[in-house]
This record gives sequence, C-alpha cells and structure tokens, in this order.
Amino acid sequence: MFDAPHDTTLAPFDGTFDLAAFPTIVPERPDEDDLEDRLDDLAERIDDLQRKLYADDRWALLLIFQGRDASGKDGTIRAVFSHSSPAGVQVKSFQTPTHLEVQHDFLWRTNPHLPERGHIGVFNRSYYEEVLVARVHPEFLQAQRLPEGPAPGEPVPPEFWDRRFESIRDHELHLARSGTAIVKFLLNVSFDEQRDRFLARLDDPEKHWKFQESDIRDRARWDDYTEAYQAAITATSRPWAPWYVIPADDKDHMRVIVAERIIAAIEALDLQPPEPGFDRPVEELRAILEGDRKD
Repeated sequence: MFDAPHDTTLAPFDGTFDLAAFPTIVPERPDEDDLEDRLDDLAERIDDLQRKLYADDRWALLLIFQGRDASGKDGTIRAVFSHSSPAGVQVKSFQTPTHLEVQHDFLWRTNPHLPERGHIGVFNRSYYEEVLVARVHPEFLQAQRLPEGPAPGEPVPPEFWDRRFESIRDHELHLARSGTAIVKFLLNVSFDEQRDRFLARLDDPEKHWKFQESDIRDRARWDDYTEAYQAAITATSRPWAPWYVIPADDKDHMRVIVAERIIAAIEALDLQPPEPGFDRPVEELRAILEGDRKD
C-alpha cells in the first residue's frame, strides 16, 4: 500500500495538525527564470513517470486539489501536466452538485471518475466539499434530505461531521488497498493575497467571469473555512492518503512544489517495467529485423 513521502509540507497523521503553522509563502524564492525552467523539467518528468505507471499496470494515482477561491487550483493543474498526454491524465472539476448527485450519498458523484490502473486522476475540488463548504453553509445539506441530517435552522452536531470523516477515511483506505495511491493538496493562500487576486479579476473585463459575488460572502467567513480545513485535514491525513499544505501566495513557486510532490509520490511506488512479451532473445529479434530489407 502507498506510503506518503515526508517533507515540510506534509500534514501530520497523529492529530497534531495546525493550519496556522503552515506558511502561505516560502521566504527564499528562486529566480523567475529558474522557476520556469524547473517547472518545465518537472512537467516532462511527470509525463515520463505516468508512462511508467501505465507500463507497470499495478497502481493508479488520484490527486485531489482543494483550496479557497483564487488559490490557483486550475492554473496549477494545467502547469504541472502541461507535458502530459490526456490519454494518461484525466482531470475532473466538481462544481455545485446537480439534482441527480444530491439524490445519492456524498461520495457517489466522484466514483465514476476514479482513475484506472496506469492512469492519473485529478480532482479539482472533490468529496471534501461536503465537509468544507457544507460545514460553513449547513443549509446546503437540506437538499440531501438525510434521514439523520440536521433539521432546518438547527445547528449541525459534531457527530455528523465525525461520521463523514469516518466515511472518507474508510473510502480512501479501500482505494489504497485496491492499488490507488492518493495524494491531497491544500493550496494555502493568504487573506490579503486572495483579495489582490479578486481585485485583479475585477480590473480585467476578460476575467470578470471568474468572479462571483459569493466570493465576497465567503471571504467574510474566512475563519469558519479555516476551522473547516483544520478539522478535515486533522481527521483525514493518513500515510496512505496524505495531505500536503502548499504555500500558494507565489503561484510559480507553488506549482514547482506541487510538481515535486507528485514526482516523489510516483517514485515511491517503485514502478517496474513489465516482462517482455516475446520468447526469443533480443539479439535474435534484432538480427531478423536488420536483415529484413527490400532490395
């Protein structure tokens, strides 16, 4: 079963996670050109490793990206997989649940998009929205018509979220035992940097579509979201499904760090090339091909 590589961005597994202890920016920033060259090299390496993942045919890799609005999820996913074949990497973005999706359990809508062996699946948001957004806005739970859910207007008891965390842990452990390595990223953007990115969107008419008035509403609930992330990561960071908290105020540096973590995760799988599918020695086959010429 997959075991998470350790580094300074890894959320601990023992319940001691403290989001406030993780920075939103790395003090010593490499040169801009160095970051671009480094990211390009890392993106090529990810493509190479995905091909080896496919050849090994034992593992799938599921990458989950979570973060506040304007934390850089879309751009990071595009950047780190810029050299990857769409045949080997599938990206799925999860928006507001549809009517059909809320008629099922909260894990249901992601299941059809889980990666098959040899492939990388990327979730831009995920079932974690059901313990993040739904925790800050519990009124969203009413559409799910849960038999043991909270009544309208009543506070949601802590046990409700504990049960959801348990379901997520069981789900991810099942996937891990079945050969899916899971790596989860929180893109950790600061309050001030998020404001600046929102203002940049308002300053550019071509980016107005990226901004919604609900973004301002959610900024007013910043501390509530912090508590929700704190609880979710504490409850679900495990060796087989780790959380990495990535400084997100510097987009270029963030993308390099994410790419490095993805590479470390794939390399930890100890991928092996398959046995050759031919019986005769390579030298004999080469001799046949070299002599196979038309005059």
